[in-house]
Amino acid sequence: MGKNNRDLIRAIHVDDVEAFEVVPGITGRRLPRTDLIGGWLYDFEPGTEWPETDHHEAEERYYVTRGEIVDNGVVYPAGTYVVLAAGSSHRPTSPKGGQILGISDARPASESA
Repeated sequence: MGKNNRDLIRAIHVDDVEAFEVVPGITGRRLPRTDLIGGWLYDFEPGTEWPETDHHEAEERYYVTRGEIVDNGVVYPAGTYVVLAAGSSHRPTSPKGGQILGISDARPASESA
């Protein structure tokens, strides 16, 4: 028999998730995931830039929760939802500081392509 519905739902406060440093000025939190989708939260201090260009074999989405993010030359203020299709690339920066909450395909690249 399958799992109880309650066992299939996971909720956590983001402040309870251990933060890690991506690079000085950018911290991340890996949020609960399933076999298909991974969640994450990144905080950018003013003047920070993602360490390298991120190339996507699968779709990724993020929501700017506060501040602003500049991605591929476009300024995304808080409240903006960004969808990056498979095959896209980006390298976000945050001249003024910001936070993004995102989801991306958690399957191995061979399964998601």
